[in-house]
Amino acid sequence: MKEKATSFDIAHKAGVSQSTVSRALRNSPLVSKETRDKIKAIARELNYKVDKNASNLRQQQSKTLALLLFEDPTSDDSMINPFFLSMLGSITRATANAGFDLLVSFQQFSDDWHADFEDTHKADGIILLGYGDFLEYQDKLQALEEQNTHFVRWGAINESHPGVVIGSNNYQGGKNITRHLISLGHKEFVFIGGADNNCPEFLERFNGFNDALKEAGLLGENQRAKHWDAISTEHSGYNVAKALVESGAKVDAILCASDLIAIGVLTALKDSGISVPGDIAVAGYDNIPLAPFTNPPLSTVKQNTKLAGELLVDALVGQIEGQPVESHLIDAEVVIRHSCGAK
Repeated sequence: MKEKATSFDIAHKAGVSQSTVSRALRNSPLVSKETRDKIKAIARELNYKVDKNASNLRQQQSKTLALLLFEDPTSDDSMINPFFLSMLGSITRATANAGFDLLVSFQQFSDDWHADFEDTHKADGIILLGYGDFLEYQDKLQALEEQNTHFVRWGAINESHPGVVIGSNNYQGGKNITRHLISLGHKEFVFIGGADNNCPEFLERFNGFNDALKEAGLLGENQRAKHWDAISTEHSGYNVAKALVESGAKVDAILCASDLIAIGVLTALKDSGISVPGDIAVAGYDNIPLAPFTNPPLSTVKQNTKLAGELLVDALVGQIEGQPVESHLIDAEVVIRHSCGAK
């Protein structure tokens, strides 16, 4: 009787590693389409079939991934930052394509919060999404890593941060949007949003903003760009912008750490009789669905949420399958709309 083909047989015939075969068969974005198509064609030729029941039993897998969202303050009852809603769709599709179910919940920070998932076999691994205070849950991440929990998170990539991370190039995004504002002739800049280790993603955006100003000679080498702190909500952006206006500070361009902050800033400036972009140019970050429909439409930095979701799932499934997995940084794209004016 002819033996069933294995993934190693496919790998040998395709001239690739077994881990590449595994990634290709689950449509990993880390494998080129050409290679995926080649491997799938060989799998069909060899009549390769994955025995999911045997695999689950052998590995004691639930074939379920847990997606844990951070509860954000929002203007509605969702408690989910709208930026992550678009990523949620991508994660759901990528999870299904990988042959897993998805369990969605909010992050809990009790001492044994991880026990509700991988330890009880509710899920084989955890995806963490959110812009919470990093310093508050860093120890929890460290505990997950120490007990060999499979987990991956969206955030800033830093060697001192626990776990595998999929993130956006926030530094380059902040730098590029600031360079655009500089090219329009703006000289008096303010950054609104978190810019410390509690908010590492926002800090990277600020650092890119700061360095762009230095490169343009608008900031001394030992100076730090003007910064007004705000949490990522419309209300916070509104209140900070009103305070900024009332302070009499000289400003002709504002970069906000998120679109939610920027939406509040736009409203506050309008209520103060300040024209955007005539008097002050405003840019956000995230390219949430509402950004093109603000008044004026909001210039921002787009993060590739489709690819982000695919990479998060791919990295987590790779861990579960015992494959080597690394953190990955995704390029960000500047999106210019009327709130910055035109060159």
